[in-house]
Amino acid sequence: MDELLVATDVYAPPTEVYEFLLDFPRYDRYTEYLDHVTRTDGDGGPGSNYTLAFSWWKLSYTAHSEVTQVTPPTRIDWRLTRDIDAEGCWRVEERPVPADAPAGADHACRVFMEIAFDPNSASPDAVSLPFTVSFGWVLERVKGLVEEEATRVVRRAVADLEGRDRTVSLDVETDSDAI
Repeated sequence: MDELLVATDVYAPPTEVYEFLLDFPRYDRYTEYLDHVTRTDGDGGPGSNYTLAFSWWKLSYTAHSEVTQVTPPTRIDWRLTRDIDAEGCWRVEERPVPADAPAGADHACRVFMEIAFDPNSASPDAVSLPFTVSFGWVLERVKGLVEEEATRVVRRAVADLEGRDRTVSLDVETDSDAI
């Protein structure tokens, strides 16, 4: 399994951050590549299913995910249910407010997004490519967008959580050639 870990600091109460992350349908507000998120089953807790409709360039893809476990207010586990063997979690760790926190910050958390996936398990039928385009070509173009888009998404989400826009830094670790 390949792995991706993305982490950032958020200056909001952990319970507020957790509830924010649990609200998957709001994610489409943060990126132009996610058209919409729909809960197809469940109440948001374990067993809840979602479809996430993505589009980029001439491509579209619908991911199907399931929440597998929740541990309020610190963890949300999920897995994809089609097209690729992938699972992950959101983790929220409360921390002391650092001296360099934004003015007025009275809470601090470290938020982690962890993903483990098997790139070799990807279904060749998952994405319909134009006749003249190879999957390798698409993958090379997407690699460059991943960190840039992740930074933009996190900045927007953090601004909603904290009530102000600020520079957000991401710590990204990967052991994958696919990203």
